[in-house]
Parts: sequence; C-alpha cells; structure tokens
Amino acid sequence: MTAASPTTPGPRRPADAALASLGHATPAPDPADASAHTFPDGGTWRTEIPSVEGPEALATVFKEAGRLDVPVHRISQGSGVWMLTDAEITEMVESCAERNAELCLFTGPRGTWDIGAATRSDSGGGGLRARGHDAVAGCVEDALRAVSLGVKCLLVADEGVLWLLNGLRERGELPTDTTFKLSALVGPVNPASFAVYEQLGADSINIPSDLTLEHLTEIRRVSRAPMDFYVEAPDDLGGYVRLYDAAELIRRGAPIYLKFGLSKSPGIYPYGAQLRDLALGSARERVRRGRLVLDLLGRLGADGGMSPLGSRLPGPLRRFTADAAPLNS
Repeated sequence: MTAASPTTPGPRRPADAALASLGHATPAPDPADASAHTFPDGGTWRTEIPSVEGPEALATVFKEAGRLDVPVHRISQGSGVWMLTDAEITEMVESCAERNAELCLFTGPRGTWDIGAATRSDSGGGGLRARGHDAVAGCVEDALRAVSLGVKCLLVADEGVLWLLNGLRERGELPTDTTFKLSALVGPVNPASFAVYEQLGADSINIPSDLTLEHLTEIRRVSRAPMDFYVEAPDDLGGYVRLYDAAELIRRGAPIYLKFGLSKSPGIYPYGAQLRDLALGSARERVRRGRLVLDLLGRLGADGGMSPLGSRLPGPLRRFTADAAPLNS
C-alpha cells in the first residue's frame, strides 16, 4: 500500500491534495515500514467484534452487521466459558458457523475476579493471570469443555495457561486447528515480548492500542503472528479512538484483526441479565463503529486486501518445544 498522488489511483493519505495545495504536503510513506506478511489466504486484515457476551448479543451483532453491511470474521467474548451454559455455547457456535464467523471464548478464572487483594491495589498485582494451580486448572477445564462443544478459538490471559494449552494441542488432546488469542489486557509492548507469546503458542496477539505506528513496524520485523488491535479501545484499555490510523495499521501491522471496541461505555464483565440493555446497545454500536472504519478505508482507497469470510487460521508460526514437564518431576 502506498500513498497516491491526485492523478494516481490507489490508496491516499487523508486530505493529501488539499494540504499539498497549501504547502503542507503529507510525507510519503516509507516502503520499508510496510509489513511483508499476510494471512494464509493472502489477505492483510480481518474484522472482530469484541465483548459479545451471549447468544442474544450475538444475534444483535449479526442483525446489525447485516443492516450496515459489516463483514465479521471473528466474534469474541470476555466473561468466559464458565459464564455460559452448554446450550448457550452451542447456540453461539451454530450461529457463527452459519455466518462464516469465528467464535472466540475466554478461558476461566482470572486474577481480577479472585480473592487476592493485590489486583485491587494501585499496582494491580498479577492482573488477569491465573492465581495458583486451581485457577490454571479452571482455565484448562474451560478450554476442554469449549472445544467439546465446537469452539475453535480460545482467549487466554496467562502465559502459563497459554503454554499448557499449546502443549495439549501439540499432543492432540485439543484439536490441532484450535487457535489461541492473547488478551488485550496482557498484550506485549515490544518486539521481544510479542515473539515470546508467539512461541508460547499464541495464534493472534492483542497489542495495546497506545502503541505507535513505528512500534507495529518494529514488531513486524521479528514476527508474522497476527496482531489484534482495538481501533477504538474501551475505557479500561485507555479509550483511544484511532479511526484515521486504520489504513496505516493495516499497512504496517498486517496480518491484523481490526477490533471495533467502544469507549465511554461501562464494563460488562462478568455479564449477566442485569446488564442486558447495556450489552445489546453496545453490541449494536460496536458494529456501527466498524461501519465507520470501513467507510473511512473506502474513502481513502485503502479497503482492499480483506480476507474472505470464513478465514481463521494464522499460518505457520514459531513455537518453543511444547513438552511441559509435570511440576513434581
């Protein structure tokens, strides 16, 4: 993707001709900043609607996506497998399959809901990590239950849980086409840590939305693992709104999932019926935010390269040896 002059068809930078006429031309992008990577299907970007907490919210997302013509590659949920019944998970799996969308559910217990006081201190303690063996076991139990019901993508917020799940996948105890997505709340902020999460087993990796465009380029020089990026971040992740960066996020960060979050909206994890109106209203608005991003990419001529719906696998990635020895060995 390169910037276009007024006489050259193709992607352009915002207001490039108008600013150039006033002597404030936008600098041409450096080709060296562009990612050399794609998804296996050749696409450079996919879409994701996050925080879809159950079947009713999912139906709302798909209805609004149909009305606004927003393609949805992935649906993700934040409350966790343990907050859904088998019937609810099955309904979500079937609904996503009908629409060629991937369903990603969060794995179980995490530190911010645990009894440990450190997560409520100014330091945040261990954050979302699984505290102790029992919490790890709960996350693995969630994963086993979810895949038995047809879920193929799991959200993970603990590096140890990620490592163990990858080991189960390598041994065939989880299906080989199961994918693991790293949570935005533990996302890496430098190329070295991004590469470590890839090698621990992550198939797509959320990076914080306050990283600069140059940071994306730095990461892409060491790893081709798909990035997940909130174009608009919820308030607990900073509330950043980066719609005008979308084209550069794709150019520098490909392969990348553009996540349509929602700032200035209360949190809904763990979700229950008491939050129904908020969950459904925010689900509709997340899809609308997606339409805004797609419209902006279209106006700039930068909307090419989207993966076809139904695409979900990341392609070959680098891994550490997945042989996790028992703790008492």
